[in-house]
Formats: sequence, C-alpha cells, structure tokens
Amino acid sequence: MIVGTAGHIDHGKTALVKALTGVEADRLAEEQARGITLDLGYAYQPLASGEVLGFVDVPGHEKLVHNMLAGATGIDFVLLVIAADDGPMPQTREHLQILELLGLNRGAVALTKTDLADEARLDALQGEIQALLAPTGLAGAPVFPVSALTGTGVDALRTHLHAKAAAIPPRPAAGRFRLAIDRRFTLSGSGTVVTGTAHAGRVRVGDEFVLSPSGQPVRVRGIHAQNRPAETGAAGQRCALNLTGPGLEKDAIARGDWVLHPELHRPTARIDARVRALADAPKALRHWSPVHLHLGSARLMARVAVLEGDAVEPGSEGFAQLVLEGQTHALRGDRFVLRDPSARHNLAGGVVLDDRPPARGRRRPARIALLRALALDDPAEALAAMLPHAERGLNLRDFARMWNLEDAWAAAQAAGTGLRAVETPAGPVAFAPEHWDAHRLRTLAMLAEEHQRHPDRLGPDRERLRRLAAPLLERPVFGTLLDEMTAAGEVVLNAPWIHLPGHRVMLAPTDERIWLEDIRPLLGVTPFNPPRVRDIARALRLEEDRVRRLMRQLAGMGEVYKVAHDHYYTRAAVADLAAIARELSELEGKALAAPFRDRIGTGRKVAIQILEFFDRIGYSRRVGDEHRIFPDSLLRLR
Repeated sequence: MIVGTAGHIDHGKTALVKALTGVEADRLAEEQARGITLDLGYAYQPLASGEVLGFVDVPGHEKLVHNMLAGATGIDFVLLVIAADDGPMPQTREHLQILELLGLNRGAVALTKTDLADEARLDALQGEIQALLAPTGLAGAPVFPVSALTGTGVDALRTHLHAKAAAIPPRPAAGRFRLAIDRRFTLSGSGTVVTGTAHAGRVRVGDEFVLSPSGQPVRVRGIHAQNRPAETGAAGQRCALNLTGPGLEKDAIARGDWVLHPELHRPTARIDARVRALADAPKALRHWSPVHLHLGSARLMARVAVLEGDAVEPGSEGFAQLVLEGQTHALRGDRFVLRDPSARHNLAGGVVLDDRPPARGRRRPARIALLRALALDDPAEALAAMLPHAERGLNLRDFARMWNLEDAWAAAQAAGTGLRAVETPAGPVAFAPEHWDAHRLRTLAMLAEEHQRHPDRLGPDRERLRRLAAPLLERPVFGTLLDEMTAAGEVVLNAPWIHLPGHRVMLAPTDERIWLEDIRPLLGVTPFNPPRVRDIARALRLEEDRVRRLMRQLAGMGEVYKVAHDHYYTRAAVADLAAIARELSELEGKALAAPFRDRIGTGRKVAIQILEFFDRIGYSRRVGDEHRIFPDSLLRLR
C-alpha cells in the first residue's frame, strides 16, 4: 500500500512520516535547512507480512500544489494532516478538493501537534474535522490525535496503517505496464534512474519499453520495488527503474513522462473526458477556457472545449474535449484535475474517456452518444452501448488498448455473438448487425444508380464504389463486405469492376469485330506501352473520335483500362504490371518509378503514369515519392 500525505504547510506532515517510519522524507538540503517541504519525499516501512508500506510526502505550500498533485498520482490511502493549533486551513481544504477530484476515498486524519492544544480544543476539532469531511469521499474517516514531538498517538496511527495495508487487496497487475515518472536522476556506475508509481502491469529486468511522449526506446537494467532490489515490479508499487537506451540522456526525461509498454505509446494532444466542476469553484468552466491540466505526474496547459452547452457550471458535470498545448499519454479511466491559468484555484476534475478523439464533429449527437457509452465502467457494456452509434465500426484492438486490456479480450469479443467482426491487418473491426446490413443495402443501391447513370459501363472499380457507397469504411473492411456480397450472388466481380448480376454491356456487331480482330491484337504487340488512341486510329485508318468512343465503351465494359489520357491497356497487361509492382514492393518495401521503368522496359513518364493509375484504383498508395502496396491493396485484376 502507498500512503500519501496531504495538508496545509507547517502542519507536520514530514515530521509525522519520520515519527512513523524513522525516515527523513525531506531529501533536499534546502528543505532541511528551511524546515519546509519543497518537493516530493519518500519513506518506506517493512510490514510483518514481509510487504513494504510506502509513503509519499507532499509539500503543503500553496505555490507547490503542482508538486502535491504529482505525488497524489497512484496512492492507495490518504493521510490528511491537520495541526491542532491551527485547525483546517486553506491548503487543507485545497488538498481535500484535489483528493475528492482524484476519487481517493480511503484514508485517515492525523490531528498533529496535540501537545500544543488542550482537551477542549481537541474535542472541538474532532467535530470540525468530521463536518469538513462529511461531503467528501473521506466522510467518517478516523481521526488520530498525535504528536511527532512527544510520540503520543503515533503507535496507534501506525497500527491502523498496518492493518489497512493488510486489508486492502493488492491492485491487479493486469494490462500492459505503465509508470508515471515523478523523479529522475543519475547514479554513478548505474546511469539513468526514474521513479514513480506503477499504474498497471508488471515490469521485469530486461524488459523493453518506451518513454512517452518522446518515443525514446529504453531497456530496464535494474529495479527497486518499494525501496528493495527486485527482479520484478507490479501495479500499485513505487518503482525505481534503472534505464538504458540508444542516446538516452537524463535531461531528455522529465516529471510527467511515462514508461510504457510499446503497445500503449500513442501520444495525444486531445482528450475527451467527463468533467465535474467543484461546487465551490470560483467560476463556471466555459468553452475554450484556458486551464492547467494535471494528469498522472504531468502538468500541461490546455483549453477546455465544452461539448454540451456553453459551460460546465459549478457543482455540475458534462463532457469536454481537452486540447493540449503539448502531448501526453492517457488511457480511459485516468483521473485528472483542472486548475485556473494562474494555478491558484482548483476548478474541476474528471475521467479520461477517449485519448484519440476527433477534432471535427466532436459535438454531434452521435459523438456524444459514444461518450455516454464510454463513461460506463465495464468495458464489455461500454462496447455494446457504443456499437449502435458506430456506423463505421469499432476497432476492437484499439478499444482494448484504450482500456489497457490484452489482445485476448478483443479476440474474445470478436468471437462473441451480438456483433459482426471483420478481421483486418489493424485488428478486428466490430459492427452492430444493423450497420453492417445498412452498408450492404447502400452498396446495392449505389450500384443500381451507377448502372442507371452509365448504362454503357460495366460498373465502378472497388475503390470508386467504396468512395460512393461507404467512404467511412476502411479498405479491408469494405473488401470483406464485397466478398460476402459476391459469395451470396448479390454482386458480380469482373476483374476490378463490380456490377449487379443482371447488368450487361454489349458492343454493336461492327464495333465488336473491330475490337476483336484489330484493336486487341494491336494493343498486344507492346502490351506495357500500347499505342494511344490517335496511333490506333492512324494504323486502322479509322476516325479518331470513333476509336476514342469505342475505347471508352470497352473501358466501361472492363475489357481495357484507361491508364492515362487516350492510353488504354488490356486487362492481361495491367495484371502483369501489377504483379511486377507488387514484387518490387515486397523486395524493397516500395515501388519507385526508376526500378519499375527498368523492369517493364518503358520510358520514365509511362512508368509514372502506370504507378499513378495503381494509386487511383486503390491498388497502391502514394507515400511521398513512393508507391506502397499493402496486404489490403490486392485487387482481382484478371
């Protein structure tokens, strides 16, 4: 168990920790000289069970609340410290607000400096403290009168903490590892060390992780868990990790960074959240208000985009998008605190719902419905509630990552009933059955419209049909939809063209003879660089406009491809060119114009035109000067 102190400056937090553990938590020379805690301090105490009780001592000064917030991340038990001579003070209330906003509801009160107060004063303070705690999650918490100077009551408080440590179940170590860094330093002979509370998962010596948001890869050389050398660390423990990595420098790591399993590294500058404003907040949280965001051990400036109405009024809650000035790591369920721009007042707190929200359409009813579903505590229930509002489907791997669930959870959901799951290279995508059927019906309707608009064409290619009928669907998802429709006989796939079963395009007898006996053989002479329309017309002594109309009709029928203006290729030639481009992409990771030109024996201009044609029909994708062919790019070209 990790105990975190809270309370006003000079109420004896650090002295109490020392009385309980024998450890001086003020580690800085300036702190010891001035008798004021400036930064986080740490102390540990062995328990009879062999476990270790950890303490995080926080500063109480009003200007150091950001340090207190960094220390409150990940604690299990609150030790609220109130001095008997002063009673509750401004930072007592401020720290109590923060604890409430972070959802910390297990704790006790240490009424310190009892040697400075008489019995009447102590009795009066008991009632005052209970009234102070009544509207919070710490209502009814026990109060222990203590004196660090005389030792009065310290044993009773220690016994209570040990009993709570034995009673509180350990945090489950499920999910992938994540640790919020609150301190970093170097040790001679060891190198870079970071400390923090492990929020999830397990860490072992030799594990390879990522620093986030920078993306710096690191390896764990050594571990101290709860102040002891260890081979492993787990969620709920304070860990010191000795890290190494290529070019790793201590100055590249800061409080607020995270040590993450690589699968969790997805920095974000936008967070959708459920926000609750304090009842006694100095003002409403209005749209686009600037705030200090405290998340994990990080502090960032942000803007609050209110998603319902124009403000979150004091004492109420609502959905908001936090637009950050920098990037950070966050997962669904992480708690945060918002403070005003001057960092003098607590305004609100909240829970992260989505770490990769859209910048556009964030206030649409469908988006708000998704957030209401994400606000449910059970991931399976949240998924079921989201699917009716997710027309484009939900990637189950991304959903599981957002909740820090293993891939096996996503696979189990995909295999379950009540949804339609489509396997893609990026993970299974789930649809509500009604949405999947709606995409099917929309595709059939769009094909019928295309046939009516262009009766002289066999039909659109796969990528054009996707853009017309289901532009929100990813290519592999739409490919699966078409495969199902083809297997059911609802559509016909003719090379890349798709049409309804009853749709036919026929040439006039004379045009069919010209195609079969004259034009097709001519295109086959140099299949990778066939003659253009004007050259065909000249060779066959036909009018150029007639040849152009015939080639357009043949392209609509699926007999030829229009690769460039007036430049048509046979289906067989395009299939062979596509195979060459795929071979180059598999060998070198990309298809470039120069090697493609050399393989097909044409000029550079023609090679570029062919590659750009593959981009247009969705066979390849342009990335800079490269043309990349991905697994989901495969088209049936023969």
